[in-house]
Amino acid sequence: MKRFAISIAAFLLLLPANAIAQTRTRKTTRGPAKTTAPAVDPGLIAARTEAANKVANQVKNLSAFLYLLGGVAKGIEQIEITSKNDSTSPVVKQNELNKIKLRSTFTDFRVGLDALEIYFRSTPALQSYYLKLAGAASGAADAEALANQGQFDRAGRALLGVVNRLTDVLVIMP
Repeated sequence: MKRFAISIAAFLLLLPANAIAQTRTRKTTRGPAKTTAPAVDPGLIAARTEAANKVANQVKNLSAFLYLLGGVAKGIEQIEITSKNDSTSPVVKQNELNKIKLRSTFTDFRVGLDALEIYFRSTPALQSYYLKLAGAASGAADAEALANQGQFDRAGRALLGVVNRLTDVLVIMP
């Protein structure tokens, strides 16, 4: 009996393991799958590239402006606090000119974003991206309104939302 058990154990060890495990045959395909790439219109690629460049330029300009805005807004607030009673000081007059320039910059961004939205909406190749871009100009208009009220910090935060929207557009553009 002992000899019989040893011979069965030896037989099982000598059997290939894949013969026991494999119960059916599998078919594999040879060679690459035959698919044709869709034809891409060169005009469509050029329109997307131009639009992506315009969006990227807006992001760059807004980012640089927002970087500088913090210090400028802080300086304007400090001057207003220190010279609250002296409205004839040349520093106060210069501060008012700086606020006018700053408000003008917010207006320029709103105008530029309006033009960008119109460009996306009126270009057939870009209309699918317009939905993601829509609202950037209204965000800039909100920032402009806050700047006109003298709330430069809040206006800068509103422009951060615009930058986020623009970068979302860049992400979805191939």
